[in-house]
Amino acid sequence: MKTLQQCIEDANGQGRVARIPFVTAGFPDMERFFEVLADLDANGADIIEIGVPFSDPVADGPVVEDASRRALAQGVSLTWLLEKLKARPPLRAGLVLMGYYNPFLQYGLERLAKDAKKAGIQGCIVPDLPLDEGGPLRTALSAHGLALIPLTGPNTTDERMREYAECASGYVYVTSIMGTTGERRELPEAAETVRRAKEIFSLPVALGFGISSPAQIAGMPVQPHAVVFGSALLRHLDGGGTAKDFMKIWLE
Repeated sequence: MKTLQQCIEDANGQGRVARIPFVTAGFPDMERFFEVLADLDANGADIIEIGVPFSDPVADGPVVEDASRRALAQGVSLTWLLEKLKARPPLRAGLVLMGYYNPFLQYGLERLAKDAKKAGIQGCIVPDLPLDEGGPLRTALSAHGLALIPLTGPNTTDERMREYAECASGYVYVTSIMGTTGERRELPEAAETVRRAKEIFSLPVALGFGISSPAQIAGMPVQPHAVVFGSALLRHLDGGGTAKDFMKIWLE
Protein backbone atom coordinates (compact mmCIF):
# COMPACT_ATOMS: atom_id res chain seq x y z
CA MET A 1 0.00 0.00 0.00
CA LYS A 2 1.37 3.42 -0.95
CA THR A 3 1.75 6.04 1.74
CA LEU A 4 -0.38 9.19 1.58
CA GLN A 5 2.69 11.17 0.61
CA GLN A 6 3.41 8.74 -2.23
CA CYS A 7 -0.19 9.01 -3.49
CA ILE A 8 0.24 12.76 -3.91
CA GLU A 9 3.78 12.63 -5.26
CA ASP A 10 2.79 10.04 -7.87
CA ALA A 11 0.01 12.33 -9.10
CA ASN A 12 2.42 15.28 -9.25
CA GLY A 13 4.84 13.08 -11.19
CA GLN A 14 2.10 12.74 -13.81
CA GLY A 15 2.03 16.53 -14.11
CA ARG A 16 -1.19 17.14 -12.21
CA VAL A 17 -2.53 18.11 -8.82
CA ALA A 18 -3.61 15.14 -6.69
CA ARG A 19 -7.38 14.74 -6.24
CA ILE A 20 -8.79 14.27 -2.73
CA PRO A 21 -12.60 14.02 -2.62
CA PHE A 22 -14.33 14.17 0.77
CA VAL A 23 -17.50 12.23 1.51
CA THR A 24 -19.35 11.80 4.79
CA ALA A 25 -19.55 8.20 6.03
CA GLY A 26 -22.97 6.72 5.33
CA PHE A 27 -23.95 9.44 2.83
CA PRO A 28 -26.21 9.65 0.90
CA ASP A 29 -27.31 6.44 2.63
CA MET A 30 -25.58 3.48 4.24
CA GLU A 31 -25.70 1.32 1.11
CA ARG A 32 -24.85 3.92 -1.54
CA PHE A 33 -21.91 5.17 0.49
CA PHE A 34 -19.79 2.18 -0.46
CA GLU A 35 -20.81 2.56 -4.11
CA VAL A 36 -19.60 6.17 -3.87
CA LEU A 37 -16.26 5.05 -2.43
CA ALA A 38 -15.81 2.51 -5.24
CA ASP A 39 -16.74 5.06 -7.92
CA LEU A 40 -14.35 7.67 -6.51
CA ASP A 41 -11.59 5.08 -6.36
CA ALA A 42 -12.18 3.96 -9.93
CA ASN A 43 -12.48 7.47 -11.35
CA GLY A 44 -9.40 9.39 -10.39
CA ALA A 45 -9.33 9.84 -6.63
CA ASP A 46 -5.77 9.67 -5.30
CA ILE A 47 -6.86 9.89 -1.65
CA ILE A 48 -10.39 9.80 -0.22
CA GLU A 49 -11.22 11.64 2.98
CA ILE A 50 -14.09 10.03 4.88
CA GLY A 51 -15.93 12.32 7.26
CA VAL A 52 -16.88 10.77 10.60
CA PRO A 53 -20.38 12.08 11.50
CA PHE A 54 -20.54 14.17 14.67
CA SER A 55 -23.35 16.08 16.35
CA ASP A 56 -21.38 19.34 16.68
CA PRO A 57 -19.29 19.78 13.52
CA VAL A 58 -17.91 23.25 14.27
CA ALA A 59 -15.61 23.45 11.22
CA ASP A 60 -18.24 22.39 8.71
CA GLY A 61 -20.56 24.44 6.58
CA PRO A 62 -24.26 23.69 5.99
CA VAL A 63 -23.82 20.98 3.33
CA VAL A 64 -21.38 18.84 5.32
CA GLU A 65 -23.25 19.54 8.55
CA ASP A 66 -26.51 18.33 7.01
CA ALA A 67 -24.81 15.20 5.64
CA SER A 68 -23.42 14.46 9.10
CA ARG A 69 -26.83 14.94 10.74
CA ARG A 70 -28.53 12.64 8.25
CA ALA A 71 -25.84 9.97 8.63
CA LEU A 72 -26.21 10.00 12.41
CA ALA A 73 -29.98 9.66 12.05
CA GLN A 74 -29.41 6.44 10.06
CA GLY A 75 -27.22 5.01 12.81
CA VAL A 76 -23.84 5.63 11.19
CA SER A 77 -21.00 5.47 13.70
CA LEU A 78 -17.23 5.15 13.75
CA THR A 79 -17.60 1.50 14.79
CA TRP A 80 -19.95 0.79 11.87
CA LEU A 81 -17.61 2.48 9.40
CA LEU A 82 -14.45 0.66 10.46
CA GLU A 83 -16.16 -2.73 10.63
CA LYS A 84 -17.62 -2.31 7.15
CA LEU A 85 -14.31 -1.14 5.69
CA LYS A 86 -12.47 -4.10 7.22
CA ALA A 87 -14.89 -6.48 5.50
CA ARG A 88 -14.44 -4.97 2.03
CA PRO A 89 -11.63 -5.32 -0.54
CA PRO A 90 -8.96 -2.61 -0.23
CA LEU A 91 -9.18 0.45 -2.45
CA ARG A 92 -6.45 1.77 -4.71
CA ALA A 93 -6.75 5.29 -3.28
CA GLY A 94 -5.38 6.25 0.11
CA LEU A 95 -7.97 6.58 2.88
CA VAL A 96 -8.11 9.25 5.58
CA LEU A 97 -10.56 9.73 8.43
CA MET A 98 -11.58 13.35 8.99
CA GLY A 99 -13.41 13.76 12.25
CA TYR A 100 -13.67 15.52 15.57
CA TYR A 101 -11.73 14.42 18.60
CA ASN A 102 -14.65 13.38 20.81
CA PRO A 103 -15.69 10.29 18.76
CA PHE A 104 -12.04 9.22 18.45
CA LEU A 105 -11.44 9.65 22.18
CA GLN A 106 -14.63 7.77 23.07
CA TYR A 107 -13.62 4.93 20.75
CA GLY A 108 -10.22 4.69 22.45
CA LEU A 109 -7.09 6.02 20.78
CA GLU A 110 -5.12 2.77 20.72
CA ARG A 111 -8.16 0.81 19.60
CA LEU A 112 -8.85 3.44 16.94
CA ALA A 113 -5.35 3.21 15.52
CA LYS A 114 -5.37 -0.60 15.48
CA ASP A 115 -8.84 -0.89 13.91
CA ALA A 116 -8.23 1.92 11.43
CA LYS A 117 -5.08 0.18 10.22
CA LYS A 118 -7.04 -3.05 9.67
CA ALA A 119 -9.68 -1.08 7.78
CA GLY A 120 -7.14 0.36 5.34
CA ILE A 121 -7.05 3.85 6.84
CA GLN A 122 -3.70 5.61 6.50
CA GLY A 123 -4.23 8.82 8.44
CA CYS A 124 -6.52 11.12 10.40
CA ILE A 125 -7.40 14.81 10.31
CA VAL A 126 -8.88 16.24 13.51
CA PRO A 127 -10.00 19.89 13.06
CA ASP A 128 -10.66 20.55 16.75
CA LEU A 129 -7.45 19.00 18.14
CA PRO A 130 -4.79 21.65 18.90
CA LEU A 131 -1.16 20.83 18.16
CA ASP A 132 -0.23 20.99 21.83
CA GLU A 133 -2.87 18.40 22.74
CA GLY A 134 -2.29 16.01 19.87
CA GLY A 135 0.48 13.95 21.45
CA PRO A 136 -1.59 10.96 22.64
CA LEU A 137 -3.36 10.50 19.30
CA ARG A 138 -0.18 11.09 17.33
CA THR A 139 1.62 8.45 19.37
CA ALA A 140 -1.18 5.91 18.99
CA LEU A 141 -1.44 6.44 15.22
CA SER A 142 2.31 6.44 14.67
CA ALA A 143 2.67 3.08 16.42
CA HIS A 144 0.53 1.56 13.64
CA GLY A 145 2.06 3.55 10.78
CA LEU A 146 -0.80 6.05 10.49
CA ALA A 147 -0.39 9.79 9.96
CA LEU A 148 -1.86 12.63 12.00
CA ILE A 149 -2.32 15.23 9.27
CA PRO A 150 -1.96 18.86 10.38
CA LEU A 151 -4.61 21.44 9.55
CA THR A 152 -3.39 24.98 8.93
CA GLY A 153 -4.92 28.12 7.44
CA PRO A 154 -4.48 31.80 6.61
CA ASN A 155 -4.32 32.68 10.32
CA THR A 156 -1.58 30.12 11.08
CA THR A 157 1.69 31.95 11.66
CA ASP A 158 4.96 30.82 10.12
CA GLU A 159 6.20 29.99 13.61
CA ARG A 160 3.20 27.76 14.27
CA MET A 161 3.61 26.08 10.89
CA ARG A 162 7.20 25.26 11.81
CA GLU A 163 5.97 23.65 15.04
CA TYR A 164 3.52 21.54 13.03
CA ALA A 165 6.27 20.65 10.56
CA GLU A 166 8.36 19.06 13.32
CA CYS A 167 5.77 16.32 13.87
CA ALA A 168 3.64 16.32 10.70
CA SER A 169 3.18 13.24 8.54
CA GLY A 170 1.23 12.24 5.42
CA TYR A 171 0.48 15.66 3.99
CA VAL A 172 -0.49 19.12 5.15
CA TYR A 173 -4.12 20.26 4.88
CA VAL A 174 -4.26 23.99 4.20
CA THR A 175 -7.64 25.68 4.47
CA SER A 176 -8.20 28.30 1.79
CA ILE A 177 -10.17 30.60 4.09
CA MET A 178 -10.86 31.37 7.70
CA GLY A 179 -14.29 29.86 8.29
CA THR A 180 -16.22 26.68 7.67
CA THR A 181 -16.30 24.26 4.75
CA GLY A 182 -18.44 25.04 1.72
CA GLU A 183 -18.21 26.19 -1.88
CA ARG A 184 -16.75 29.66 -2.56
CA ARG A 185 -16.41 31.68 -5.72
CA GLU A 186 -13.22 33.44 -4.65
CA LEU A 187 -10.31 32.32 -2.51
CA PRO A 188 -8.26 35.51 -2.05
CA GLU A 189 -5.95 34.21 0.69
CA ALA A 190 -5.37 30.72 -0.65
CA ALA A 191 -2.29 31.27 -2.84
CA GLU A 192 -0.35 33.09 -0.13
CA THR A 193 -1.17 30.44 2.48
CA VAL A 194 -0.11 27.68 0.08
CA ARG A 195 3.12 29.55 -0.67
CA ARG A 196 4.00 29.82 3.01
CA ALA A 197 3.15 26.19 3.68
CA LYS A 198 5.24 24.95 0.74
CA GLU A 199 8.24 26.90 2.02
CA ILE A 200 7.96 25.52 5.55
CA PHE A 201 6.77 21.91 5.18
CA SER A 202 8.70 19.13 3.47
CA LEU A 203 5.40 17.25 2.99
CA PRO A 204 2.91 17.76 0.14
CA VAL A 205 0.45 20.60 0.63
CA ALA A 206 -3.26 19.93 0.03
CA LEU A 207 -5.69 22.86 -0.32
CA GLY A 208 -9.29 22.51 0.85
CA PHE A 209 -12.39 24.47 1.98
CA GLY A 210 -14.32 26.18 -0.81
CA ILE A 211 -13.02 24.16 -3.77
CA SER A 212 -15.65 23.08 -6.28
CA SER A 213 -13.89 23.02 -9.68
CA PRO A 214 -10.42 22.70 -11.22
CA ALA A 215 -10.70 26.25 -12.58
CA GLN A 216 -10.21 27.68 -9.10
CA ILE A 217 -6.85 25.95 -8.84
CA ALA A 218 -5.73 26.58 -12.41
CA GLY A 219 -5.83 30.33 -11.87
CA MET A 220 -3.73 30.33 -8.71
CA PRO A 221 -0.20 31.78 -8.98
CA VAL A 222 1.07 29.19 -6.48
CA GLN A 223 -0.26 25.67 -6.97
CA PRO A 224 -0.90 23.20 -4.13
CA HIS A 225 0.26 19.61 -4.52
CA ALA A 226 -3.28 18.34 -3.95
CA VAL A 227 -6.81 19.67 -3.75
CA VAL A 228 -9.66 18.60 -1.45
CA PHE A 229 -13.30 18.98 -2.52
CA GLY A 230 -16.31 17.94 -0.48
CA SER A 231 -19.40 20.14 -0.36
CA ALA A 232 -19.81 20.24 -4.15
CA LEU A 233 -19.57 16.45 -4.29
CA LEU A 234 -22.07 15.96 -1.46
CA ARG A 235 -24.51 18.34 -3.13
CA HIS A 236 -24.14 16.42 -6.41
CA LEU A 237 -24.77 13.08 -4.69
CA ASP A 238 -27.74 14.45 -2.79
CA GLY A 239 -29.30 15.50 -6.09
CA GLY A 240 -29.13 11.92 -7.38
CA GLY A 241 -25.86 12.25 -9.30
CA THR A 242 -23.07 9.69 -9.27
CA ALA A 243 -19.51 10.09 -8.05
CA LYS A 244 -18.34 8.92 -11.47
CA ASP A 245 -20.10 11.80 -13.22
CA PHE A 246 -18.85 14.31 -10.67
CA MET A 247 -15.24 13.24 -11.11
CA LYS A 248 -15.35 13.86 -14.88
CA ILE A 249 -14.59 17.56 -14.46
CA TRP A 250 -11.44 16.65 -12.53
CA LEU A 251 -10.25 14.28 -15.23
CA GLU A 252 -10.42 16.69 -18.15
